[in-house]
Order: sequence, then structure tokens, then C-alpha cells
Amino acid sequence: MTEPTISGACVCQKSTLKPEVPGYEPEKASPGVGDLRAEEAPGARGWRSGSSEGRVRYLMRKVHEKKELQEEGEIRVIQLGFDLDAHGIIFTEDYRTKVLKACDGRPYAGAVQKFLASVLPACGDLSFQQDQMTQTFGFRDPEITQLVNAGVLTVRDAGSWWLAVPGAGKFIKYFVKGRQAVLGMVRKAKYQELLLSELLGRRVPATVRLGLSYHVHDLIGAQLVDCISTTSGTLLRLAET
Repeated sequence: MTEPTISGACVCQKSTLKPEVPGYEPEKASPGVGDLRAEEAPGARGWRSGSSEGRVRYLMRKVHEKKELQEEGEIRVIQLGFDLDAHGIIFTEDYRTKVLKACDGRPYAGAVQKFLASVLPACGDLSFQQDQMTQTFGFRDPEITQLVNAGVLTVRDAGSWWLAVPGAGKFIKYFVKGRQAVLGMVRKAKYQELLLSELLGRRVPATVRLGLSYHVHDLIGAQLVDCISTTSGTLLRLAET
């Protein structure tokens, strides 16, 4: 499998990417939260590289204007597959660079280049229909199959496809396992609540490949835990379902 080498990408859920947490300064906590860095995860390097730090922070400030950024063609939003509420956001420039690198010298390179030149600039949708691909953009069925093989599209259902990132499967696997592990740490705590400082000071489980801070940030953004300000610091409590 091609290793994910995407810079400037992040995951958001339920329209909350970077919530305010009393007393919590993610940039000072550890790599993985404030700048969405995941270099310590083998196979997931580059999902947030230093060269795009400014652009990532810019995106996080303007994530509430996602629709505007999509219309401007600055970002692409991708369905990640493990949850209907979870989407990946990636800069269009980074997406194009990643896709071109992944298909370089491959038999499907021509179809991918056609897709990047015709579909990507004209359509900001999360998914594409067969009529749209064949009639509007002139793709033949074999070319669509090549796009699926290249990892640029994934099957949504019969006659439609999600936009995808080649090699993203490994990152998503780390992300899901890490989320489950860190959420489990809160769930197993007394009263299903834990001080943020205590959680961040614990030994990192082997399944948490993106860093504790990264997943704490994710759990808060996904509203899987509630943040409560106390005299001892921020308390994370398992959200009621």
C-alpha cells in the first residue's frame, strides 16, 4: 500500500474542528494537536508537514466557512468512510500533488490526469454520479475503473463514487484505533471522567500511533467527551449518548 504522504490534511466531525478548552493550550501540549501533526506514526508521515503549518492554521481558523472555501476551490472535503459525520479536509493543491505522485508511471496515470484537469476544478462535490462522469466529463467505464484502482474514487453504491485520497486507508486505520483506545481510557476511569493533565501524562498505548494529544483533540471536537473546568484543571467526562 502506498504510504500516505499528504500535507495539510485534517479530520473534522460534527462541524467542530478546534473547540475552546478551558486551560488547554494544544500548541504547548505536544506535537499532534495544535498543528495536527502525526509524524510519529509509521506510514502516516506528512499528513501535516511543517511546510504547510501556516495553511493548516489558516484552515482551522476558517473551518466554519468551509462552504466558501469549497466554492473557491481551495479545499476538498472527503468522506472518510468509518462514520457519516466524519470528513477529511485537504487543500486542493496538496490533494493534486499527492494524487500525481501516487499515479506517476502507473497504467492509470492518463485517467487520473484527466480527472484532475477536468473534474476537480469544475466540481466540488463529495461524490460523483455515473451520468455526471460519463456525459458531463466524458469518462468511459474503463477509465472510471482506473480511477477506482488508483484510489482517487471509492465506490459509494451502484453508479456513484466518493472522492478519495490514494493511500489514506492506513491513516484512517490508525485514526480509528487511536480514537477507540483513548476513548476507552476515559470510559474505564472512575465515574468515566479524567483530568486532562492526567490523561496526557499517561503512557501512550501501542495502538495510539498519532499521539495522545491528537486523539484528545479529536474526542473533544467529535463531542465524544465533555470538557468541564475545575479547580484542578480541565476535566474530560464521557459524553452522554
